[in-house]
Amino acid sequence: MRRDSGETYQDFLTRLAQASGIETPTRADLARLDRKRPKKGRNAEWRHPHDPDARITKMKDGRTHLAHKAEHAVDLETGAIVGVTVQGADQGDTTTIADTVTAAAEDLEAVATATDDHTVVIEEVVADKGYHSNQVLVDLAALDLRTYIAEPDRGRRRWTRNPTARDAVYANRRRIRGRRGRVLQRRRSERLERPNAHLYETGAMRRTHLRGHGNILKRLYVHIGGFNLGLLMRTLVGVGTPRGLQGRVLALVVAVLATWRAQATTWANSHLRSHNRSHAFTPHHRFELLPVDAKHGV
Repeated sequence: MRRDSGETYQDFLTRLAQASGIETPTRADLARLDRKRPKKGRNAEWRHPHDPDARITKMKDGRTHLAHKAEHAVDLETGAIVGVTVQGADQGDTTTIADTVTAAAEDLEAVATATDDHTVVIEEVVADKGYHSNQVLVDLAALDLRTYIAEPDRGRRRWTRNPTARDAVYANRRRIRGRRGRVLQRRRSERLERPNAHLYETGAMRRTHLRGHGNILKRLYVHIGGFNLGLLMRTLVGVGTPRGLQGRVLALVVAVLATWRAQATTWANSHLRSHNRSHAFTPHHRFELLPVDAKHGV
C-alpha cells in the first residue's frame, strides 16, 4: 500500500484512471495505464501492509519481488559461518558490509571470551568487487583490518583531494595482486557457495513466508547452527550430513551382510568336512586262500 494515503495498488490505479477521464476502468485499462507509468515501484512510496521490513527489489533472475537481504560472514579456514545479518533488500553491498563485519566481530569476541582467547578474532576481510568502495576501505583500515576486496575496473582515478582513500585503495590493490590475495579469493569462491547451497537451496530459504527481520534471522540461526554442527561432526566422525550418513549406513549394512555370508559359508564348509570325516570309508583287505600243491610244496 502507499505510504502517504494507505491506498492499495488497485485503488491507486483506479484513481489515476478516473482522473485521466475513464469513469469505469476495466482491468485492461488499468494494465495499459500502469504499463506506461514510469517508476511505478518505489520503496519511498510503497510498503507491504503486513511486513514493513520488506523492500521492492529486482532479483538476480530479473523478476521484481518484495524481499529481504541476508548477508553472511564465513571463516575461510574452517568454512563455518561466524556472522549473519538480515537487512533491507534495497541497500547496496557497500552499505551492509559494515553491519555484517560488526556482527561477526562481536560473535567471535564472545566465543574468544568463553574459550579463554583460543578463538582468533577478525584480522582480514575478503570480499568480491561488489563491496569495493573508498569509504569501505577507509573504514576497515581504521579498524586495523587487512582487506582483500576485489577491485572493479574504474579506469584512471584522481586522488588529489582524497589522499586517505588513495592509500587505502592502493594498499588493498597491492594485497589482492599478491600470492596470498589470489589464494584467499579462490578460497572465498569455494567456501561461500556451500553455505548458500545449504541455507537457500537444500534448506529452502530462498523463499520464506516469515515476516520481519527478527523472525527471518531466527530461522537463519537454526539453519546456520545445523550447517556449523555438520562441519563439527565431519571433523569428529567423518560424516556431517544426514545424506552422507545414509551412505555410510548402507555401506555398513553391506559390509555386515558380506561378513555374515562369508562366516556362514565357513561354518557350512566346516560342518560338511566334519560330517564326511565321521562317515569316512575304511577299506578292508581281502585275502584269498590258494590251494597248496604237495608235489612242489607250494
